[in-house]
Amino acid sequence: MHMRILLASALAMTVMSGMADARDTRLKLPIKDAMEANDAKTRLGSEVQFFFGADAPKPAQVIGTWSSNKKTNFANKTDKEGCEWAFLSAMLALRDRALTEGGNAVINIESNYKNIKFVSATEYECGAGAIMGGVALRGTVVKL
Repeated sequence: MHMRILLASALAMTVMSGMADARDTRLKLPIKDAMEANDAKTRLGSEVQFFFGADAPKPAQVIGTWSSNKKTNFANKTDKEGCEWAFLSAMLALRDRALTEGGNAVINIESNYKNIKFVSATEYECGAGAIMGGVALRGTVVKL
């Protein structure tokens, strides 16, 4: 019985030490690179325009603001590659929301990883972990 308790304790300590070493690196990466990676331009199409940061044209109609939080497996990917996949997934979700709601643009797109706002016209934020990573974006669907 004593041996079982000792083994269970050792196993719990091993698992907990692995969790303590878990990585959650916040990266700021170029939007331009992500928009050119993984056939992003082709997959996003041209039906919806995207505007990052606060520099956007004045919309004819504001439809609403939505968030997109996408994760991806980082296995066999560099942080940048994994982040670009997650970014594209988040952008596709914003595009789909715009189309569903009858919009033709998403403006004021900002990163919102772990509910911490990061606004930039040139960079997005990605959380890179040991095996997973993610990108959270928030934008306003409009008609231009």
